[in-house]
Amino acid sequence: MHFTGTIWRPPYESGSLLLEATAGCTHHHCKFCTLYEDLPFPFRMSPLEDMESDLREAQMVQTGPLEQLGLRLQGLPGPEPVRRVFLTGANPFVLKTERLERIAEMARTYFPQCETIGCFARVTDVGLKSDGELARLARAGFDGLTIGVETGDGAALDFMDKGYGPEDILTQSGRLDEAGIGYHFFYLAGIAGAGRGTESAALSAGIFNQTHPRRIGSSMLTVFPESRLFAEIQAGNWREAGEKEKLAEVRTLVEHLDIPVIFAALGASNAVNLEGRLPQDKDALLAALDNMMERYSEEALRRYREGLPHL
Repeated sequence: MHFTGTIWRPPYESGSLLLEATAGCTHHHCKFCTLYEDLPFPFRMSPLEDMESDLREAQMVQTGPLEQLGLRLQGLPGPEPVRRVFLTGANPFVLKTERLERIAEMARTYFPQCETIGCFARVTDVGLKSDGELARLARAGFDGLTIGVETGDGAALDFMDKGYGPEDILTQSGRLDEAGIGYHFFYLAGIAGAGRGTESAALSAGIFNQTHPRRIGSSMLTVFPESRLFAEIQAGNWREAGEKEKLAEVRTLVEHLDIPVIFAALGASNAVNLEGRLPQDKDALLAALDNMMERYSEEALRRYREGLPHL
């Protein structure tokens, strides 16, 4: 399989077939991000011939006689049919519609039971496509996009050079809704800086409550020395929120969300994981967050943060 650098995928894509469509990020300006620092280039499209080779290799693992014999000899069941493909890379949805349609066609050639195709996407990637193109991609099977909106706080988005504002989140989410393409949000606690966490969470909830994500996954900001944000801290232009403040921010977000959505904090950046469905699990999620803030000291949570080699 052709994979370049660290492979990033959301926790809920663990059962998907991973296929590299791009490497790196077209934006590459977010001050906090170091996810693609190990690459020797900012962004690259995977050659279609490499992608087809990877699909052929994955198909062989699924159906090859030697592989099937090995499973039988070990008394193991055969692999489950591939029903979902997740395209890796920071934002494969930026690719031209025709290329994405070609990738979907190749995926179904090798895995006819594939029902949907997902990937990471930036808010701006959606804006590059017409309504007609989004409808075409929905027909091609694109669904369940993961969008790292990070926050609905305009000041934080602007400072971090995300390249869009809260109004863009609303506009492009609405266009995905119209096209029939489902989506998930990633929220980044701590992005507003020290002293602004709960305010930022309330602003974010106000934006998210006007959209229809299937899931909101919450991560916690971890500042690495390689980031532009670290330089801003050194220059005295920004202060990092404390660990308990980040937990209080997440609590505020959960408290203010009024839409039906799965809320989860499952990534490595979260010292303690939690997941529930809103609104029915809201009280349980709030109680779990209260318990974390009472049970763990700021120092213990900070030690966990500082021990993270990467997100």
